[in-house]
Amino acid sequence: MNRNILFTVLALTVFALPGCGKKETQDIHREKNYPVSVMEVHKADLAEFLFYSGDIEARDEATIFSKVSGKLTEISVQEGDIVKKNQILALVDRDEVGYEFALAPIDTPIDGILGRFYLDKGANLTLTTPVALVVNMDSVLVKIDVTEEDLPKVIKGLPAEIKVDAYPNRSFAGVVEKVSPVLDLSTRTAPAWISIENTEHELKPGMFARIKLKIDEHKDVLVVLRESVIGENSQRYVFVVNDGHVHKRKIELGLVSNSKFQVLSGLQAGEKVIVMGPADLKDGDIVRIVEEVGAK
Repeated sequence: MNRNILFTVLALTVFALPGCGKKETQDIHREKNYPVSVMEVHKADLAEFLFYSGDIEARDEATIFSKVSGKLTEISVQEGDIVKKNQILALVDRDEVGYEFALAPIDTPIDGILGRFYLDKGANLTLTTPVALVVNMDSVLVKIDVTEEDLPKVIKGLPAEIKVDAYPNRSFAGVVEKVSPVLDLSTRTAPAWISIENTEHELKPGMFARIKLKIDEHKDVLVVLRESVIGENSQRYVFVVNDGHVHKRKIELGLVSNSKFQVLSGLQAGEKVIVMGPADLKDGDIVRIVEEVGAK
């Protein structure tokens, strides 16, 4: 064979190899049978929540002082006692030399429970000495600091769910009683107060409370799990499996609730979307379903 012809054949063979190898690699990639987990797109009710925390406070409380200076001579109540407005809690001897006075009463200006008695019998007191604390616990409040972003969503009358560590398996119902229209310039938050009925006095002032506010709810909407959604350049996609093939599908999302997303467009009920699979999955890949997961 002519030397020039032989060289030309070899050269063409060498330069053709990379292209053939790339195509072969692509074909192998397409033919791989990737294992994936899927969920079926379905309809469900979704709710959107906000989460806050705060300390429980008594709705009404009064720090009680004596109207006269002197010595505490008698205490007629104990901490935890239920007291009524104008009930006498203690007596004070003015103990002024050369004068005789009737014992001066210390009474409560509100109904409630005696939360604290700060002094012992025989203690000297002045007009500025705190004597006792009376709290009305039939209704309690929780103050929360609402962020600027959430302020339009937190409105008077909004229902609230309250949980405290003392009752880990229970929740208490409350309602947003009032929201301040003015934000704190340093924190960009506005105070709001959650009211909770507490006739059994289970909730105590000072308890730490976790608040869940339901701000929106949509009934019978299409739902997918968070794990199935892919974000690319502000767009959202899912991988739909049909007859063992993967199809990348653009979708529009609505309400977000924990691990679930509402689907506004791009999917239909009954379609299967991938929630777990290889990181390099591409449109057109061949897969096999190894698990179907339900809604979490």
